[in-house]
Amino acid sequence: MSTPDPYTPHVEVGGPAALRIMPTMIIRKAAVGPMDNNAYLLTCRVSGAQLLIDAAADAPRLLQLVREGSPVSRLDTIVTTHQHQDHWGALAPVESATGAVTAAGAADVPGIAVPTAEPLRHGDTLRVGVHDLEVIGLRGHTPGSIALLWRGGGDGDHLFTGDSLFPGGVGATQSDPRRFEQLLSDVRERIFDVLGDATWVYPGHGDDTTLGAERPHLDEWAERGW
Repeated sequence: MSTPDPYTPHVEVGGPAALRIMPTMIIRKAAVGPMDNNAYLLTCRVSGAQLLIDAAADAPRLLQLVREGSPVSRLDTIVTTHQHQDHWGALAPVESATGAVTAAGAADVPGIAVPTAEPLRHGDTLRVGVHDLEVIGLRGHTPGSIALLWRGGGDGDHLFTGDSLFPGGVGATQSDPRRFEQLLSDVRERIFDVLGDATWVYPGHGDDTTLGAERPHLDEWAERGW
């Protein structure tokens, strides 16, 4: 008889991180800052390597999150999903404290005040210990927005989407039909057309979802235009 997964997708600013514990990876989710941003810490259980997705705000809380995953505060990489400041407000102090390598979508690098050591493009791969993360470019919310995909094998696919895909729709495109069409096209072709319904989606704000929950509504999103 399998043990139920205690992970809950809902977290509160000031509250504890949610933990998803799998045989070779731990995912920690924490909410930080005045815009209720999600930050995700991925810990490789084989090597101890760690990767942080979006050093959004509240450096002390994020550094505590890093310590929760590593008693020696190891942090190898910080990925910024896109250039909007609410997703990198604590990047400078977290990078300074940990020495982590910074990474972001190449087209968004000029809009991030902290230098990016590793510009990322669609199709690139990042390593977290023994694990690969696939970089998926999702143009529209910003020119260089990216998602990260961990194909967890028996643990399913896990997709970190920043502000490009949420429960109920794609990210805001400031009422620009061309940007909306580009984002919806990328989301369809690069995510829904290639990944299964069980794929777990971890967005940049709010609760999680799955591709199966969102797939039936793609045409509705196209019709409404946002």
